[in-house]
Amino acid sequence: MNIDRPAELHALLAFYVEAGVDAVLDEAPVNRFTAEPSQPRTSPGLAEEPPFGSARIQRPTSRRSSNDPSNPQSHRPSAVPDAPPSPDAAIMAARDAAGRAASLGELRSILEGFEGCGLRLTAKRLVFADGNPEAKVMFVGEAPGREEDIEGLPFVGRSGQLLDRMMAAIGLDRTSAYIANVIPWRPPGNRTPTPQESQICLPFIKRQIQLADPDILVCLGGPSAAALLGISDGIRRVRGRWHVYHTGTREIRAIATFHPAYLLRTPLEKRFAWRDFLAIRKALDSDDR
Repeated sequence: MNIDRPAELHALLAFYVEAGVDAVLDEAPVNRFTAEPSQPRTSPGLAEEPPFGSARIQRPTSRRSSNDPSNPQSHRPSAVPDAPPSPDAAIMAARDAAGRAASLGELRSILEGFEGCGLRLTAKRLVFADGNPEAKVMFVGEAPGREEDIEGLPFVGRSGQLLDRMMAAIGLDRTSAYIANVIPWRPPGNRTPTPQESQICLPFIKRQIQLADPDILVCLGGPSAAALLGISDGIRRVRGRWHVYHTGTREIRAIATFHPAYLLRTPLEKRFAWRDFLAIRKALDSDDR
């Protein structure tokens, strides 16, 4: 790369940050969950190399084979790490754990200790929710990004700032709305969550909606609408239309609209998102009458 062109270099770095690349590890990817630390080689019958200036002590080692029944080392079981649960087992564990939560606080504590989703191993923090859990409207996105992973709150980056402006345009803010994501941990590099990851996290967001009990559910983006409303059509076809969401205890109105991150990339679609937010405002006003 030509370092005499700082403007292009700055634009490239900004692209990397926006894409979620926040660390450079190596030229080739390394699976650090399976890599074993290298062990220094020592000569048979000798201890490890002593530090500089210390005496070298030669210690005899046993010449008995590890297969010798008289060798106590042969009876020592090797440590085998626990294998991660299968996706089906993890989904069942998530359903059981989410069902035990009697409050949003309990649900958050359960999520912090849940080990069935591998995303928690690469994320910095759990991103549970923000806003007022007693609000009449609840916004649900897909997954946290880099800034959300750092802050531990949903929608605090550029897309969150746009969401704040969109809510303000219809008289809402984070004291009058509740905000969460289908997946509460950031996928590495902001990659798309796998279907298994989404299914494992789905019982928790469903229980979160049930406990918050909003009057209106807003799905931000196609993945959120697909997970919560079971809609397979693209977001352009389903946005702006009212649906029924079953919480398990009652039915609430639900609507899908564009994700703010998509609107940052495609500003022309903001006119359609504005219509969707006007419909949300009209629904809230009709409930107040």
